[in-house]
Amino acid sequence: MSDPIIIVGAGQAGLKAAETLRQKGYEGGLILIGDEPFFPYQRPPLSKAYLKGEMDEDRLFLRPPAWFESTSVDLRKGTRVASLEAEAHTVTLESGEELSYSKLLIATGTRARKLPIEGAHLPGVFTLRTMADIAPIRASLEAVDEVAIVGGGYIGMEFAAVAAGLGKTVTVIEACDRILERSVAPETSEFLQDLHLSHGVRIKLGTGVARIDGEGAVSGVVLASGETVPAGLVLIAVGAEPVTELAGAAGLRVEGGIVVDEACRTSAPDIHAAGDCTVFPSARYGRMIRLESVQNACDQARAAAAAMLGEDVSYDPVLWFWSDQYDVKLQIAGLSQGYDRTEIDGSPEEASFALSYFAGDRLLAVDTVNAPRQHMMARKMLAESDSETTPKPARQAVA
Repeated sequence: MSDPIIIVGAGQAGLKAAETLRQKGYEGGLILIGDEPFFPYQRPPLSKAYLKGEMDEDRLFLRPPAWFESTSVDLRKGTRVASLEAEAHTVTLESGEELSYSKLLIATGTRARKLPIEGAHLPGVFTLRTMADIAPIRASLEAVDEVAIVGGGYIGMEFAAVAAGLGKTVTVIEACDRILERSVAPETSEFLQDLHLSHGVRIKLGTGVARIDGEGAVSGVVLASGETVPAGLVLIAVGAEPVTELAGAAGLRVEGGIVVDEACRTSAPDIHAAGDCTVFPSARYGRMIRLESVQNACDQARAAAAAMLGEDVSYDPVLWFWSDQYDVKLQIAGLSQGYDRTEIDGSPEEASFALSYFAGDRLLAVDTVNAPRQHMMARKMLAESDSETTPKPARQAVA
């Protein structure tokens, strides 16, 4: 009997790979290892519906417990992999148990980035990345009136919408000149900023954080200017970093993420990787890309599973994302980096529009606000666009 396929990481990528392997007829041993004590679950609702109590735990789980038994997927919850020996084709768990594999998939995702400043470890200071983060955040939200959020990206602004909806005094502190500056054009940023201001959220732009104050518990955030923002709860939402230590210690190529080729292969034989922890080549965009995206995690995991079974794979998707804030749904198709002009179709004033990004005459990406039909059309247009107009990177060697 051959050794099993092992998947390290039981998030959306890891589970999707396990599902795909079984759907494609793989009947061998399949071990799914996750360091959290939960069944695999959705992350996007954590900062929205689940945080607000609109989604219960059972709906958060991606598969019911019985699925793992019925598909003979050996789920190891609350289990950490201590080391990987690529040449020997083994992983060693923290318990000391050694497991051999025929193929290995690394889908370790990301962790919330910490803020290395004084006071960041005070009670009442949180990051939001895992299911375990939610209960203490909920309890704190119920007990305080003032909330400060460090970071004006998607998690920060989604959390601001939830806290404002609960009647809290909310202040967002963003070092850039506008919220979501790294993700969207000024027009989309302005629309969302006005949306938050209309709900009473205070936004402080272009300012850093000097420290977090408090004696025994957080009491406020001190800005670089010396101003103090009072807060009984502080959320640090300054992005995420890929979890690559296992791969790096095993000698796999890591450059801002685990480097894979178009078939999701790493630099080590019989080891693939997928999801937020990877950097992969895109002919469509002419560069290496690392993404934090449910769509990419699931689609790349499907591709990795197919490649592990010997199928010919060339992963290069049309990318898409979304964010829910109040009654607004922002959906993004494509990547806008490198655009030189934008066009708006619709009305920001009526909270329904599409903003298209172009490089010359080439459509790169489309932001849509409360316009799902236009979002789907944009994805179709991007998928059908002539890939020959995109500079193609050289075939990526990951050795």
